[in-house]
Amino acid sequence: MSETQLTPETHARLEAELEDLTTRGRVEIARQIEAARALGDLSENGDYHAAKDAQGKMEARIRQLQAMLGNATIVERSAEAPHLVAPGVEVELRYEGDDEVERYFVGSIEERRENVAVISPGSPLGQALLGHGKGEMVEFEAPSGTLRVEIVAVA
Repeated sequence: MSETQLTPETHARLEAELEDLTTRGRVEIARQIEAARALGDLSENGDYHAAKDAQGKMEARIRQLQAMLGNATIVERSAEAPHLVAPGVEVELRYEGDDEVERYFVGSIEERRENVAVISPGSPLGQALLGHGKGEMVEFEAPSGTLRVEIVAVA
């Protein structure tokens, strides 16, 4: 798995989620499975199958979190260049030929926030934006061809 860049807040939130899933979550699922087993015939026991399905999904999330946190780099906003696009910042963009301004968060999908789309720093747009500031135009290759965007604001 590739390196994931996370803000300190998101890293702490994911660590807490992993801790909760590996302790309380596993205990709760084990209780649900045991209670469903007590109901009898497992071949037609919907509660048992639902609990086993939930267990599988929870264990997959645990593995995902472990891999992500194992390869995570914590990024902090640069004090030397607070006006430049970097992982962990919100940016407002205007596509060339469009009047609408769109707001994005540059970072991991785990950093998603309400009403703000996420741009991966490794994506073509993310790579084009990194290190640039307000008022600059950047170009990037999209499946439909070369696109140009203006950086309206960096927050």
